[in-house]
Amino acid sequence: MTQDIYLTGITTTGTPHIGNYVGAIRPGIEASKDPTKKNYYFLADYHALAKNEDPDKISQSTLEISAAWLALGLDTQNAIFYRQSDISEIPQLNWILASMTAKGLMNRAHSYKAAVATNAQGGNKDPDKGITMALYSYPILMAADILMFKATKVPVGRDQKQHVEMARDIAQRFNHHFGDVLVLPDPLIDADTAVLAGLDGRKMSKSYNNAIPLFADATRLRKLIMKIKTNSLEPGVPKETDGSTLYDMYKAFATTQETMDIEARYADGIAWGEMKQLLFELINDHIHPAREEYERLMGNPAIVEAELLQGAERAREVAAPYLAEIRDAIGVRKLG
Repeated sequence: MTQDIYLTGITTTGTPHIGNYVGAIRPGIEASKDPTKKNYYFLADYHALAKNEDPDKISQSTLEISAAWLALGLDTQNAIFYRQSDISEIPQLNWILASMTAKGLMNRAHSYKAAVATNAQGGNKDPDKGITMALYSYPILMAADILMFKATKVPVGRDQKQHVEMARDIAQRFNHHFGDVLVLPDPLIDADTAVLAGLDGRKMSKSYNNAIPLFADATRLRKLIMKIKTNSLEPGVPKETDGSTLYDMYKAFATTQETMDIEARYADGIAWGEMKQLLFELINDHIHPAREEYERLMGNPAIVEAELLQGAERAREVAAPYLAEIRDAIGVRKLG
């Protein structure tokens, strides 16, 4: 039986927040410790260019995200952890795949359609105003990331499912022309993965400016939690857990017994101020040990760089011979 290969990409466009931790980082780190699985984790710094990020922000985000995953316990001996831009084979495969990708497929990409819709809503006569080829071709680069390492399972949120399906479509078209060279991936969506709301009740996101940074110091963490939007129910009035941002955050970090206890407190009408204090204490206790290691790594970026280069070396041991096989299949060969 062929071993499944899992691949997870992390775009370097911001500071990790607790929503990232609960939804992707924590399950990813747990998976990295499973010796029965082959896991690849990469920092998608080339993808960040599609969002026109400031160069210094991309560099800083790369450090922050790398340090976060390492501080939280990513097993880099078992899993392979690398930076996308260190794997020269990926942009080469990206161009090869672009030569096989129909423009119509890219026209259907959700990210492109959303950008066009924004232009239309803004009254722009040109539907493609401000849309770069990096944004338009984003799914092809993502396909190269996935196909380069023969990934069979790609853990993604529902909003990213289409990109994995596109990678599959591109691989099928390639294989139809050149033989069964590329491995077809499947999206892996965990229905139980928590999606946390932010300070204002909307999905926690950097773009909404409603996120709680994962490694905020205790003072700032408490201050942010105290800002979380709640209803106006008074202390002593029973409160619903359903739709409660505070409850959802608490449950994401709590044990089963702790969750049951807080549900009872909700039924008894816990005051929102008290609930926020309990939430702060729970998250702070959970994050504190990793926060110290994170701060150590942030102060010693050479340690992080060494880990990424080691991961890149291991990744290229797979990518280089595979790209040679792909090049041979398409006729880009040595002549003698």
